[in-house]
Amino acid sequence: MMVGQEPTTYDVVIVGMGPAGASAAAALSRGGLAVLGLDKDTHPRYKVCGGGLSARIEQLLEPGFRSVVEQTIKGVQFVHRGRDPLVIQSHEPIAYMVMRDRFDHYLVQQAVRAGAVIRTGDSVEGITQDAGGVEVVTGQGRFRAQLVIGADGANSLVARQLFPSRSQYRAPALESEVQIGEGPHFPGSATILVDVGAARQGYGWIFPKRDCLSVGVGEFRRKATNLRATFDRFVKEEPGLSGWDVPRPIGHPIPAYSEPERSQRSEGRSPFVNGRAALIGDAGHLVDPLFGEGIYYAVRSGHMVARAILAEQQVCAASLLAYEASLEREILPDFRVTSRIANVVYAFPRLAFKLLRRYQEVVQAYFRVLQGHTTAAQFLLEAKQRLKASVNDLLLEALQMR
Repeated sequence: MMVGQEPTTYDVVIVGMGPAGASAAAALSRGGLAVLGLDKDTHPRYKVCGGGLSARIEQLLEPGFRSVVEQTIKGVQFVHRGRDPLVIQSHEPIAYMVMRDRFDHYLVQQAVRAGAVIRTGDSVEGITQDAGGVEVVTGQGRFRAQLVIGADGANSLVARQLFPSRSQYRAPALESEVQIGEGPHFPGSATILVDVGAARQGYGWIFPKRDCLSVGVGEFRRKATNLRATFDRFVKEEPGLSGWDVPRPIGHPIPAYSEPERSQRSEGRSPFVNGRAALIGDAGHLVDPLFGEGIYYAVRSGHMVARAILAEQQVCAASLLAYEASLEREILPDFRVTSRIANVVYAFPRLAFKLLRRYQEVVQAYFRVLQGHTTAAQFLLEAKQRLKASVNDLLLEALQMR
């Protein structure tokens, strides 16, 4: 596009075509809006990610998504520092494993079929908003719209440019993929491994895919140091990885949800909406603080922002306030609960592992959250009732293990 040429106009511009952006683009396009989706990468593209979808994703996506599912998960093997394995099973799926290149490309194709215009391989260089709309400048053009949606991940440019005072932490993670071909999966093709002692305040994981294992560690604290040593120790201590060549891991941030800082709350600044701009998925830090699950919330927040925009008779900034209100009703209460659980589990990982063995029915109750049968808030009430009779014993154990 030549300098000075009039920008192309759309109703909504979405920056980032991962699960959040592609889901929003498809939903808005089906609703009759003119949508432009932008992504700096060309799809399909490789992305470092555990690739775990909780089974409740079935409530959001058409059954066709199963065409890109690598494994269906019905069990979790818990260990502490690679020892004392405990397998807890479910009769129903609790999660699906995907490779992000195939899964994201599937969602982008759904958006294209719905009528969205998708421009990949075109990086956004600047975003401005005024009383009349927003303008997005890329390396190849200028575009105007009534609204802009930031779906561009943990390092969101939309967030940096339009939410300058936004301050939320990102948990560091390292991940590698072990190519196993047709060899046996560990701990099984339908079982994931979670090591609650692998990190100081986090966990290690092994997720089975079709012909590889995703192996990683994440630290859910603000000042994690020497995560490579943590990863190496996890690989060394995990018997199931013995004999396999584990390639050098790649780092990526996990933008786990945290409550806005006091200064941000006192000034009434929203971490999700600013004028004509909204943040969804990882860009909005809509990631579960307990296990770092982000893909489900990416798709869900994409649907939520689309629903709010389409509910208005015309495309306007007021619709984004309805999106923010829906987050407060439907997602953030659960995040506050899982954040409280994470604070306990990661502060006392050895005790948490002992409790897993003692109260396996509590873990199975949490599976119902992942399956979409209940909420984290409801789970916590049930768990408290189950644990109430043993609270004195638990406090005594906690004191002995400090």
